[in-house]
Amino acid sequence: MAAYDVVVIGGGPGGYVCAIRAAQLGLKVACVEGRGKLGGTCLNVGCIPSKAMLHSSELAHEAVHNFAEMGLKVKGLDVDMKKMHAYKQGVIDGNTQGIEFLFKKNKVDYVRGWGRIASASEVVVELLDGGSQSLEARNVVIATGSEPSTLPFAEVDQKQIVDSTGALEIAEPPKRLVVIGAGVIGLELGSVWSRLGSEVTVLEYLDHITPGMDAEISRQFQKILGKQGLKFVLGAAVQSVEKSKKAVKVGYKLRKDDSAGEIDADVVLVATGRRPFTKGLGLAELGVQMTDRGQVVTDNQWRTNISGVWAIGDVIDGPMLAHKAEDEGVAVAEAIAGQHGHVNYGVIPSVIYTTPEVASVGETEEQLKARAQEYKVGKFPFMANGRAKANFATEGFVKVLADKKTDRILGVHVIGPAAGDMIHEFCVAMEFGASAEDVARTCHAHPTFSEAMREAAMAAALGAPIHA
Repeated sequence: MAAYDVVVIGGGPGGYVCAIRAAQLGLKVACVEGRGKLGGTCLNVGCIPSKAMLHSSELAHEAVHNFAEMGLKVKGLDVDMKKMHAYKQGVIDGNTQGIEFLFKKNKVDYVRGWGRIASASEVVVELLDGGSQSLEARNVVIATGSEPSTLPFAEVDQKQIVDSTGALEIAEPPKRLVVIGAGVIGLELGSVWSRLGSEVTVLEYLDHITPGMDAEISRQFQKILGKQGLKFVLGAAVQSVEKSKKAVKVGYKLRKDDSAGEIDADVVLVATGRRPFTKGLGLAELGVQMTDRGQVVTDNQWRTNISGVWAIGDVIDGPMLAHKAEDEGVAVAEAIAGQHGHVNYGVIPSVIYTTPEVASVGETEEQLKARAQEYKVGKFPFMANGRAKANFATEGFVKVLADKKTDRILGVHVIGPAAGDMIHEFCVAMEFGASAEDVARTCHAHPTFSEAMREAAMAAALGAPIHA
């Protein structure tokens, strides 16, 4: 039986990062992955391929709607879906092969198969090539991620009824696409197919889109997506999804008055969130404590109730974000190595990669009001940003929330161009306990989108921006 200091089960962002960091710290490490490729959902059927499709569809939209305004003449844009899917797959393969290289570089053993925790010191792997292998482990890290949530009356066949995985493999844009759920996944993938020609209708149980987002940003986001062609039915409790040979009929009830409605679609995307994936791990037999929602319970150092067994990422509490899992992977590796692992959960950014992008970090206005926090708001519109005007990207704004007395930054919310990249300026600022004035008095290059970040900080700290 091969012996290891650490056996990581799951080769996604949390798992592979944990394995690499543990190896860098001098530990003997194996990573068990049953998909056949490293990278988990994120690299194979999630974050990375969806960004490739978003990029392709956004450029197609740009060519049709903005090129002529810039003096670029394009005749008869033709979308080759087979080529687009091949491009997407090339992006996936490049990333997954890159992780295999990093494993070899850092001397991490990659075990291809499905792992089961037989005891706190043994992992049994059903190998993809046949047979099984036992791994002795001083520490086991559960990093098995999550899977799409389902509806009991909507059986996913990845043809007429798809989840996020199937939505990335649709051969041609469906004429009518119905998305169930107005969260990140539904809106990103809905945007892809809308830009490629589908009529997209989004059904959402709540009376607003993007649950948990700052309400002002959410309202503006819905308006922008509406102008792009997405239709929304809010407060809609989906009751049925029925297939026929030619169409899918979705029945729902409006929560405000219990009135019934239905809509026909060629494809239905079920985007009702994700749930922890722990099937086959043997957690019940081992006695690992779980929540009613299927999450693994851990303490503040990611230890389960079983000594030597740790858990990170989507299988535990917190936002299901790849970068959150990565941070936890590094922290656990360092804790196992005798160091002090740390994750600042107050400074974990979230991004929706539509056009425009939406990004946030820290608290929302609603959260601040709920805890009676005195705060001030600074806002700046991209309409007043020179670079945004030049790029036809003037929709949206930056919103900075700061403590009314100390000026310490409490939350930042952005809807606009490159929001997902620019939010990190404030992540760093918040990590160091900076004030809005610290950002406001930091020189920013001109002309850049990031000047809008500074101007919003000016509005919060100094009372007014310069250019609005």
